[in-house]
Amino acid sequence: MAALVVPAAVQADSVRRIVHPDGTVEFTNVTGARAKPSTKKETVYRYKDSNGVVAFSEMRPADAEFDVIRFECYACKPNSTINWHKTRLFLEPYQDEIRLAARSFGVDPALVRAVIHAESAFNPRAVSSKGAQGLMQLMPGTAREVGVSNALDAAQNIRGGVNYLARMLQLHDGNIKLATAAYNAGPGAVDRHGGIPPYAETRAYVERVGILHQRYRNEAVN
Repeated sequence: MAALVVPAAVQADSVRRIVHPDGTVEFTNVTGARAKPSTKKETVYRYKDSNGVVAFSEMRPADAEFDVIRFECYACKPNSTINWHKTRLFLEPYQDEIRLAARSFGVDPALVRAVIHAESAFNPRAVSSKGAQGLMQLMPGTAREVGVSNALDAAQNIRGGVNYLARMLQLHDGNIKLATAAYNAGPGAVDRHGGIPPYAETRAYVERVGILHQRYRNEAVN
């Protein structure tokens, strides 16, 4: 684990850059065990403060150039008003691609459909502010790892996403809750916390994928 070194005068109020063992990078100025979860509508401003330190704030800086970062996740918003037990299912799209990938990697096609629903609501052009792309929201590094050259190509994206999901299932002995938590937050986060990480977004995601999985299984889409 590494942290960004900042001047002592600004250390208490500036953002720390933490590189976790799984390679994920976290920027935070939150002390204590729990951080505020991001929401679909939250806007964060990234800029350099007067000391040259990269800072993140919900307040728009008045005297510095800044980038706007928006965090989004279709099924991750903790206070979502969607009724996941009744929301419309996507029963028709990509049946052949899902069936083929699920068979190739030994994953329940209903689980694949639930993850796609949770990740992108079946939008093949979805791109998040964090750089995740396509139906199964593959990060560039993950896409390369599973041999996907174009994450916005639906067939490639599904095959790559199912490949990665199968790896998470194998890593966690078939435990779907842990595997989907790892798909959302990274396997390192699951390992660090000894289970589903205490992130509001990840816990919402795991619960909602579980609901969608059961509903897609009940519809026998395979």
